[in-house]
Amino acid sequence: MSVDIAAMSVIYHQNAARQQAGIMILKKAMDNMDANNEILRRLMEQSVNPHIGSNVDIKV
Repeated sequence: MSVDIAAMSVIYHQNAARQQAGIMILKKAMDNMDANNEILRRLMEQSVNPHIGSNVDIKV
């Protein structure tokens, strides 16, 4: 049985490149998720009116 070192090297480097691409895509997705979470947090802060409900007017 003959071991083709060159072919094994090519396969190894292809797999390494594929893994790096997957990691980069995952990092980009996580960055996008962080950005979306920040936008959602800001929108939720703006939607809250802190003055409503803090005082109650009572007429006697």
